[in-house]
Amino acid sequence: MSAIILDVLPIFLLILIGWVIVRSGLMASNVGDALGEFVFKIAVPLLLFRTIAEADFHGASPFRLWIVYFSGVAITWTAGHLAATRLFNRDERIGVLAGVSSAFANNVFIGLPLVERTIGDEGLVALSILLAVHLPVMMVAGTVLMEHAERKIAGKSDRSMVFVLRQIAINLVRNPLVIGLAAGMAVHLSGLTMPTAVASVVGQIAGIAGPAALISLGMALEKYGVSGNVGIASVTSTCKLLLLPGCVWAASHLLGLSPEWTAAIVLTSSVPTGVNAWLIANRFGVGHSLAASTITVTTALGAITVSLWAYFLGA
Repeated sequence: MSAIILDVLPIFLLILIGWVIVRSGLMASNVGDALGEFVFKIAVPLLLFRTIAEADFHGASPFRLWIVYFSGVAITWTAGHLAATRLFNRDERIGVLAGVSSAFANNVFIGLPLVERTIGDEGLVALSILLAVHLPVMMVAGTVLMEHAERKIAGKSDRSMVFVLRQIAINLVRNPLVIGLAAGMAVHLSGLTMPTAVASVVGQIAGIAGPAALISLGMALEKYGVSGNVGIASVTSTCKLLLLPGCVWAASHLLGLSPEWTAAIVLTSSVPTGVNAWLIANRFGVGHSLAASTITVTTALGAITVSLWAYFLGA
């Protein structure tokens, strides 16, 4: 257990360092925003590009991995939604946001460095396969369900699904993570290799993706905090940290994923709620405090729960 803690604890210490930097006034929070933008637009896309370009998939199909992960997401999302609407009597929009907050893991800023540190290259391959569809699936589901909930409350008919999906598709095509994954797959399928100098530069930038992502996340936490909805946030946080990884673990064993791939996707499903929950709340102007509280609570407790999951998995 001590060895696992030594693997997991640095992940959350880097987040804490980012938080302390802003909290102490050493740097302004907008510096963290700039660092986060660098991570999202350059460092992580290059890490994904390198991982996919150099990966050995051993002929494995991605479909079982996707089914395993998103079956866990569906169960957890539904649990969060029902808790908000039935247990706390909130409207459908808060229900959707509770589902997003319960099931949207921070796979990029925390999952990637965690899996890289604890599982290694085989785990990164599994996570990269997941990331190829994770953002599109989650953003499409969140946006479509929130649009439906808003129009249901307002008594309006839904907008054309084609229109909604087209807007989402345009945003995804421009997304740096999607571009990095697509470019890596193109290089992988072509059989080309990067020139030594290019590979060296890509490797150096990719190498700082994890630490920079964690520090920038810590610097961003200052703007969230726990700002209400503590009751619902406690439920969504429990769903995120315990129910989602539990469902993913059970599905992994039912469908017979390899131990390395199982460990990778269970660990990444156990990490705190991603900032995308806040972005969806911000986009629709509802549920900011719930998203913020869930992000903060899951990040604060994540060091403990992720360590327990790593110990359970023998990672």
